[in-house]
Amino acid sequence: MLCRTADLIAEAHASGFGIAAFNVITLEHVQAVADAAQRTGRPAIVQISQNAVRHYGGDVMPLAAATTAAATSSGARLAMHLDHVEDVELLHRTAECGASSVMYDASRLPDEKNTAATRAAARWAHDHGLFIEAELGEIGGKGSAHLPGVRTDPKDAARFVAETGVDALAVAVGSSHAMVTRAAALDLDLISRLRDEVPVPLVLHGSSGVPHPTLRSAVEHGMTKINIGTLLNVAFTRAVRRALAEAPELVDPRRYLTPARSAMTDTIADCLTALTAPASP
Repeated sequence: MLCRTADLIAEAHASGFGIAAFNVITLEHVQAVADAAQRTGRPAIVQISQNAVRHYGGDVMPLAAATTAAATSSGARLAMHLDHVEDVELLHRTAECGASSVMYDASRLPDEKNTAATRAAARWAHDHGLFIEAELGEIGGKGSAHLPGVRTDPKDAARFVAETGVDALAVAVGSSHAMVTRAAALDLDLISRLRDEVPVPLVLHGSSGVPHPTLRSAVEHGMTKINIGTLLNVAFTRAVRRALAEAPELVDPRRYLTPARSAMTDTIADCLTALTAPASP
């Protein structure tokens, strides 16, 4: 069933469990999230990034429609979220496409401009009944919030939330986007300090590079929403390569997309079991 992101995050935040959010690119990604959530009895968030929208010619509606259809027909609790949205036009299509939340990303801007742009985005989102996540980004010339070595200062994070009114904050604690090996180490003490200073749920981006035990520790120390994308693509691509290597004559995409979808489903189910509370009986 299609749920509201705000409800899933609020439940996870209150219970001390994480809520896993998976970035999707193809219909197979969407089906894999729905199938894994159904299999495990866990809720999940399906995320469509601005990059994924760009892949489809800039139109969010086809992938959003597929996500809505998959969620509506599933017995699992699924929410739809737009991720890393920098374009205001796409931001303003959040409700129209069926998503109940958006991550507005002005983190490339200098701090004052990021704060102003995010405040305006949060105002718009709340006027339309939407949950909004943001990212603090560059402070004092530190560069991108997810470059190695960059860390979010708890005081800066608390100030940013107070000045913008966002509902959740993505923080830099040691993970990086697009990691294909699970070797990232998180600053768990910093997560605890952020939890104590910041009055909204914390979000971990770049979680594909973090081992499950460390992700569980991150949740125990205060992280709520765990974003996972590259891990699915690694499983997908490995399965496709294996299928084509075993049968080079294959031309029917169903013959290699089926094992790719199955591999992603197993990967997602493993993440959900590790991070997310089971459904209530």
